[in-house]
Amino acid sequence: MNISSIVVQTVPKYLEQLVQDIKDCDACDYHLHDEKGRIIVTIEGEGVSEELKKMKVIESLPHVVSAQMQMAYSEDELDMHMQRLENADAVPRMLHDNDIRPEEIIYNGDLKKKNLEGFAKRFDEMKR
Repeated sequence: MNISSIVVQTVPKYLEQLVQDIKDCDACDYHLHDEKGRIIVTIEGEGVSEELKKMKVIESLPHVVSAQMQMAYSEDELDMHMQRLENADAVPRMLHDNDIRPEEIIYNGDLKKKNLEGFAKRFDEMKR
């Protein structure tokens, strides 16, 4: 099953009419809109081709300026990523290796926002 969110854009003077047309449409589920003419809907389908058919239905509604897919969710893709995460080691292998000295570990993160004084003090105490 795939689920995707779509932002539908219309001219504000047609907003109420288009919102009603979307609510009456079987191709999508209406969620919310703003005064600028942006409408948020979701579509569901067994696959991409079914979602594209529903997208075309939305695009064909009167007063739709544009309909853009913003987010997509696929159960198969999620299942694949979940399996990969479940089979992954949460702690990097190098941290289990007692032969690697801490000063040999290369960190590629962002330390600019970290308080390193406390870390350095604790590290010195651990070495004693």
